[in-house]
Amino acid sequence: MSRPGERNDGRKGRNPAGKPPFRPKAQAGSEEWIWGWHAVEAALANPRRGPPVRLLATPDRARQLEARFGRVRAIEVADANAIARALPQAAVHQGIALRPGPLPDVELADFAAEPGAVLLMLDQVTDPQNVGTILRSAAAFGAAGVILQERHAPRLTGALAKAAAGAVDAMPLARVVNLSRALEELARAGWRSVGLAGQAERPLSQVLGGEPVVLVLGSEGEGVRRLVAEHCDALARIPMPGGFESLNVSAAAAVALYEAVRNRA
Repeated sequence: MSRPGERNDGRKGRNPAGKPPFRPKAQAGSEEWIWGWHAVEAALANPRRGPPVRLLATPDRARQLEARFGRVRAIEVADANAIARALPQAAVHQGIALRPGPLPDVELADFAAEPGAVLLMLDQVTDPQNVGTILRSAAAFGAAGVILQERHAPRLTGALAKAAAGAVDAMPLARVVNLSRALEELARAGWRSVGLAGQAERPLSQVLGGEPVVLVLGSEGEGVRRLVAEHCDALARIPMPGGFESLNVSAAAAVALYEAVRNRA
C-alpha cells in the first residue's frame, strides 16, 4: 500500500524522498468521483468494473480497504481535508473517494422474464438523489433491474452513488433511447408493464399478478407521459387515504416494490 505524503524519517514537512505531502488538485464538481464507504466498497468489489483510476483514503480507511480487499495498488493516503478538496463542495466522503473504472450498462435482453420478476422503469426522473434512493430500494426488494432513458436521466455521479449506498454496483442498469419502444421489446419478451398514475381507477394490489412485471414511474410533476402510459398494459394507483395527492417518486417506488414483492410471496 503506497502512502504518498507519509513521514517516517522523524522530520516534518517532507517525506524521505524529498517530496511534499500529497495534496490532490481541486476538481470541483468532477462527475468521475464517487465517495462514501458503501459506494466505494461496492465499486471496488464489482467485477464488472475496470481497475480503479484513483483511490483516496485516510489512513484508517486505507487499513479497512486492506482488510477487505488486500493490497489495492491505486490507493493514495491523504487527510480528510485533502480528499474534500478533490470533490464537489459539501460532499460527505467519510474518508474515502474513488474514480472508478467504467460501469457497463446491460441490455434489455439480459433481463429474464421469470415469474415474479420485477423491473423498474423511470420516465424522466432526473434528480440524482431520487434515482440513487430508488436504486437502493430496488436492490433491497430484489428487483431484477432498473431502466432509465438515455437523455432524461442523471449520470452515475458521486451524489447519486452516495444516495444509492452501493446499489449502483448491485443493481443491473439499462439505458434506452425510447421508453415506449423499450416497453414493446419487453412485452415481446414476456414482461407485463404497469404504469403508476394517481388518476388510475384500480389500486396496484389489484393489478399485480405473479407474472414478470415492469413498474413504470414518472417524474413528480408530469408523471408517466401519455405515450409511455399508452404502451403500458395497465395503469394503477397507490391508495392514499390520508388525503395527499402524491408521494415523492422515490417513496412511491419503495411502496410499489413492496407491493410487488408481497404479491409475489
